Amino acid sequence: MGKGRLEAFSDGVIAVIITIMVLELKVPHGIDLPALIPSIPVFLSYVLSYIYIGIYWNNHHHMLHAVQHVTGGVLWANLHLLFWLSLVPFVTDWMSENHFAAVPVAMYGVVLLMSGVAYYILARILVARHGPDSMLARAFGKDFKGIASVVLYAIAIALAFVAPWLAGVLYVAVAIMWLIPDPRIEHQIVQ
Repeated sequence: MGKGRLEAFSDGVIAVIITIMVLELKVPHGIDLPALIPSIPVFLSYVLSYIYIGIYWNNHHHMLHAVQHVTGGVLWANLHLLFWLSLVPFVTDWMSENHFAAVPVAMYGVVLLMSGVAYYILARILVARHGPDSMLARAFGKDFKGIASVVLYAIAIALAFVAPWLAGVLYVAVAIMWLIPDPRIEHQIVQ
């Protein structure tokens, strides 16, 4: 079957996720700049989560650009990814409302970890469907960044119970690593 509905549905879900996150930003009570201070953790969490959702949307778009057709298994793998991404607003709000306490920071990492695993599963199912010599298979290669991300998330989850701020640093580091869209697919398309 064609991929158009999968792309449209995914784009819609991701748009809703971002909308839910922005609705969690509350207007401060006060008219001076110090009134913004209590909103700083909420805003920082929002920015990080917005970047993560943007990274997933961007890479999902690039990945599906190289796909010719999808199957029922692909649809379910995509829903698995969207499930974990849909939890990002919840853990973002929980983490920011509790000023980056250990358990919410760890759970934020669990959602990021599972999103990374779900993306990896989706990519592998697509590669299997299109074959080992497909443009998609060549583009993904060994997927060093994907594997490194999952490892860093796991480390950050453990660190959250020792130093939540250090876990946050690792989450930011992974986001920076992915901020520039993965060029592997673009390079394969151009060739």
